[in-house]
Amino acid sequence: MDSFAFHDGSITNLIENRTIDFRDDVNHSLQMHSSLVRRLSLESELEAHQGCVNTIAWNSKGSLLISGSDDTRINIWKYSSRKLLHCIETGHSANIFCTKFVPATSDELVASGAGDAEVRVFNLSRLSGRGAEETAITPSAHFHCHTRRVKKLAVEVGNPNVVWSASEDGTLRQHDFREGCSCPPVGSSHQECRNVLLDLRCAAKRSLSEPPKQPLALKSCDISTTRPHLLLVGGSDAFARLYDRRMLPPLSSFREKLSPPPCVNYYCPMHLSERGRSSLHLTHVTFSPNGEEVLISYSGEHVYLMDVNQVGGSAMQYTSGDVAKLWSFSPILNGVELQPLRADALDKASFRKSNRSSKFDKCRNLLQIAEKCLKEGSDYYHGVESCNEVLDGYGSKIDPMFKHDCLCTRAALLLKRKWKNDAQMAIKDLNQARRIDSSSFRAIYFMSEALMQLGKYKEALDFALAAQCLAPSNEVAERVEGIQKHLAAAEAEKSNKANDGAPKAEPRAGRVISLSDILYRSEANVDTSQGGPRAEREDSDYDEELELDFETSLSGDEGHEADSNVLHGSLNLKIHRRGDSVRETGVSNGSCGSPSSSTQNDKAIYQPERVIDMKQRYVGHCNVGTDIKQASFLGQRGEYIGSGSDDGRWFIWEKKTGRLIKMLLGDDAVVNCVQSHPFDSVVATSGIDNTIKIWTPAAPVPSMVAGGSAGPDTANVLDAMEGNQRRDYAVPVKLFCHLSFWRGFACMSSLKAHYILLSVLKASQLPTGYEDCT
Repeated sequence: MDSFAFHDGSITNLIENRTIDFRDDVNHSLQMHSSLVRRLSLESELEAHQGCVNTIAWNSKGSLLISGSDDTRINIWKYSSRKLLHCIETGHSANIFCTKFVPATSDELVASGAGDAEVRVFNLSRLSGRGAEETAITPSAHFHCHTRRVKKLAVEVGNPNVVWSASEDGTLRQHDFREGCSCPPVGSSHQECRNVLLDLRCAAKRSLSEPPKQPLALKSCDISTTRPHLLLVGGSDAFARLYDRRMLPPLSSFREKLSPPPCVNYYCPMHLSERGRSSLHLTHVTFSPNGEEVLISYSGEHVYLMDVNQVGGSAMQYTSGDVAKLWSFSPILNGVELQPLRADALDKASFRKSNRSSKFDKCRNLLQIAEKCLKEGSDYYHGVESCNEVLDGYGSKIDPMFKHDCLCTRAALLLKRKWKNDAQMAIKDLNQARRIDSSSFRAIYFMSEALMQLGKYKEALDFALAAQCLAPSNEVAERVEGIQKHLAAAEAEKSNKANDGAPKAEPRAGRVISLSDILYRSEANVDTSQGGPRAEREDSDYDEELELDFETSLSGDEGHEADSNVLHGSLNLKIHRRGDSVRETGVSNGSCGSPSSSTQNDKAIYQPERVIDMKQRYVGHCNVGTDIKQASFLGQRGEYIGSGSDDGRWFIWEKKTGRLIKMLLGDDAVVNCVQSHPFDSVVATSGIDNTIKIWTPAAPVPSMVAGGSAGPDTANVLDAMEGNQRRDYAVPVKLFCHLSFWRGFACMSSLKAHYILLSVLKASQLPTGYEDCT
């Protein structure tokens, strides 16, 4: 909302404050100031690749930019001239997914990881005098010990000797150049490398309450720049994990399948911790510049911010039992007994108001805007933004009763807007309101509506009856009657299913249909961890199991109008080759094949870990088409968040409030990578297009939108965000076609690929119109 002032003020005030606070680094503050961010526009496009640009990264000085692509080339660009310096033919046989400058090497060493499961290191000094023409050089280090795609590389500031690689084989490996520059040759007596730092092949969790026993395909990793012993990883489940490298066991071999080591912290929004959806996974994890926060991005979900540690109660930790407590009508919430708001608290509140009348007037005006949006039944997004401005910008300074009113209003607006997980966010707000005043009619009444949207009718009825006791009315009575009808219908359906015995064949809400047995037969019980043959490698950026996760529910948030051309729900197609279907022991039956771990689980009751909850959510983009989509901190202070999107745009939010302040058109299909320059107010992006876009604050007028590579973006911001929400709810098959989906079938004949997709469509019972995409 352009009418809101920004928390970083104006540049004029910032410069004037130098005379007051000399400790403030103006250069850091100006790099990503709101006045500059809102002027970002496309400056230039770097053209040289011949395929999707899957990875970009700056060197520490900001003088060079490295990129990797589907064309298996690494390009090195000079920042000052925006020109290509070097083009390296890497020798990779599949898409490059990650590239890095190795620190403290004068930018002479660069590393790459690819879909061929290999990590290669190149010395740029060998290119001296060769110019920008394509050059094939022998890698100075070559590691081929992973068995599946390498999705992310990590380096440590000041360490020129080690590169870490995260792979979908479930391991994170530590490659130390001092110990050797390549893996042992095939057939040698010491063929297996002992460089596995993290073995997470038995670490994935379907939900917080379940013990880890699924293979965790790693998608992303990061090392803290301020505390380099901290390592953050994310993969094919909902939980990001923080490890202390000093506390990990010695490096091991891939042949030795170990139990996952204990981690320092788990990170997951509470409302996602018990979903149990096999398709829910992380695509990117990263530390903030100061190392105190982590940012995680989900496939088919939003971007979330968390504190690294629970310090002074700023970060909320929870267990699996706390999730159910949030839904129950109980006088105790998270161990705190709820109390009505006392009269003396109201007196103190009014006293504090008089001391900060100007700030309170601003907050009151914002709340009035939100209440007007709620009353008129329109523009829910701007109403939510108004409440966000109050609660996230001034939450610690406003009075309890005013905060209570703002929480209830935001919850009501979220329940009306009905974007993905809005009902869950409303429940968080309403529980905060109940902590302020346990007898609040609005908080209790809106809780009944939120729980009803989530299909939790028993809990919704408890809150509706409590609201009826507090303030009897026809509206509340109708709510109670409606919930009772829903509850009776649910009980009747449950009884009918029990009487029928076997479940019916048609798809139901939340049901997962697996096509692995339809399309492939397991040919042999081959386990590469026991020395079995190595299967072919993949070159697409989709997951590797040929499985269809088809969920007809709307993840709890009901109320979207049906569209005959869109399948509402979640559709996730995963592809792999025959040899990979039994790559890990136990993968075929969905569990990890470690006898010792299963025995231990039988003997002892599993105690779920404590998890750190979100403190901010960033919405508006769409992340369903690729699993390499980044969410990044922008600037040296990390005060803004950037993320790519499946609609070809990329988004910038204010970190503190979650407020969207910029939306730019950056690709004809999908933006995957967003990387801020180390020092300048410059951002580089890349995606499905074969170019890299450079964005600078050159627009004459600040705005939320700006021209992009495909021409001026004049679309309404809210329309674009709502369109992305619909994409998150329903993933039409035509999206995969739009994202060069056939690239995933490159290893198959066209007839077989066509048969596979038609089998998927038939098994999922998609509308006939979707077959046109094939």
